[in-house]
Amino acid sequence: MAVAGYEPRTRHWLVPGAFECGRIQKANNMSKIIRANLKVLRNFYGYSAKDLPPFGINVAANIDVLLFPNLVVPPAQIKILADTLTAKIADRVTGGTPATAAQNKAFAALADALNSNANIVEQTDGLDLEMLLNTGYLPASNNRTSSPLDDTAIQGLFNNGSTQLLLRLATVRNAGSYQVQVSLDGGLTWLEAVVTRKAFRIVIPNLTPTKTYLVRARAIGGSTGSSAWVVSGSIVCT
Repeated sequence: MAVAGYEPRTRHWLVPGAFECGRIQKANNMSKIIRANLKVLRNFYGYSAKDLPPFGINVAANIDVLLFPNLVVPPAQIKILADTLTAKIADRVTGGTPATAAQNKAFAALADALNSNANIVEQTDGLDLEMLLNTGYLPASNNRTSSPLDDTAIQGLFNNGSTQLLLRLATVRNAGSYQVQVSLDGGLTWLEAVVTRKAFRIVIPNLTPTKTYLVRARAIGGSTGSSAWVVSGSIVCT
């Protein structure tokens, strides 16, 4: 515990408790900085009209209202907005100028809803990369000179004892991490498996023996938030 008095080396007066308070405040500030550095990539405003509904549906299907109870727009409403935009895109084919205006309005409504919920995701205590990716959103890169990432490649996929697979990926320059998902239905639906910073040795745990899996992976980071998915051939888990 510091005591009151004059410190000749620093030419400052010491106040009891000041060091402890300063240290606690510094730790709190660092916590805020770390949390603030994890941002949602807002590039959905730049999506084409046909690409935004699948993104919105993916967010609606994946975001957990128990982890993010203060969402501005409920996931069910995001799904409705995505379906509405899809319908307006179809109407535009024969609808002329009014239909185009209706499509643009539906696009803005969905993009604004996604943006509002992205604000809540960013502000959630305890947010980490895996938690963010599980929402369907992508993280924004903190690298000001970032560029689109190259695609990774699957270099190997093996059984790794019972209930596990071992995945080997090609390392991607400037990737912050790698996201891995598995599918039990031939790629119709995908389940989150693991997020890791290492590419060459990725253990995929908690699988079901005798089940046939597809595995897909992508690099996370860069100006686009992620590389494209690369998909494995099927493998039976032992």
